Amino acid sequence: MALTVRDLTVHYGSFTAVRDARLDITDGEVLALLGPSGSGKSTLLRAITGLEPMTSGSVSWDGTDLATVPVHRRGFGLVFQDGQLFPHRDVAANIAFGLRMHGIPKAKHRARVEELLELVGLKGFERRRVTELSGGQAQRVALARALAPEPRLLLLDEPLSGLDAGLREQLAIDLADLLRRSKITALLVTHDQEEAFTLADRVAVLDAGEIRQEGAVRSVWRYPADDDVAKFLGATSFVDGVAAGGVVHTDLGDVALQELEDGPVRLGLRPHALRVAETGVPGEVTAAVHRREHLRLVVRLSEKDTVNTVDAVAPVTADLRAGDPVRLELDPDGIAVVG
Repeated sequence: MALTVRDLTVHYGSFTAVRDARLDITDGEVLALLGPSGSGKSTLLRAITGLEPMTSGSVSWDGTDLATVPVHRRGFGLVFQDGQLFPHRDVAANIAFGLRMHGIPKAKHRARVEELLELVGLKGFERRRVTELSGGQAQRVALARALAPEPRLLLLDEPLSGLDAGLREQLAIDLADLLRRSKITALLVTHDQEEAFTLADRVAVLDAGEIRQEGAVRSVWRYPADDDVAKFLGATSFVDGVAAGGVVHTDLGDVALQELEDGPVRLGLRPHALRVAETGVPGEVTAAVHRREHLRLVVRLSEKDTVNTVDAVAPVTADLRAGDPVRLELDPDGIAVVG
């Protein structure tokens, strides 16, 4: 075991920002703290680094309590949303700053800087001014600087949120590859589900300062602990059903979910859990919005009392408008099993 957090609590006056947080991160693992704005993610990360005083609880590394260890002695690397590079220094000097701060001999700086720039895909950028870099390049330099002294834990606080969507997606893929190739132990804070699921091995979902659920990425995505977690993870409506022989029977139709035991079950439906089809429950389109890969619909169901309106998707080429009749079928890929 590498990092251990037990019953960590942070108060701001009478307000509890984080309550009784418990986490474990093993060597080479990436854990994402996932939650909406104001959920306490960044406060928890800052408390782990020592930048935020704890009200109670403990943070330890390999069994050693870090309560009396100052931030710069914990051996952690930090990457923030805006990178916080030095604008008056070039790329090499920014990266070497991390080496100098950790007492690494100057004779070793050049080789380490070149190694890191190749690692983050910026070979040959040593003398480039950081003010001449794109947002994605600047974040790569910030990452290289944090990795320079070979930290035992890398902490990333919303590292990609300041980038445009296309760049954010590509950099997330590149960062995931880097973390896995380098076997870096990391703690990531994000509100972006796609980012968390791209980068992390496990996720901890926070809400109102409490960890509501923690586990492997696929498990949390498929089996959210309750309605609130399911909503944060994309469920827009819910339906109750009964599982029997690997099939769940609901008012919205039947769907094969082989992994479930027989009995009552509650399903959280993400928008792509209901797709336009030739057969299925009837409804009427009330709104249609084009997305990059599909047509997003709001559909008023014609014959259902419990669920009056649902989100659904159709092929991006579908010609559907408000008022058009449709039929919807359940798609297991968009379904979460709640609780």
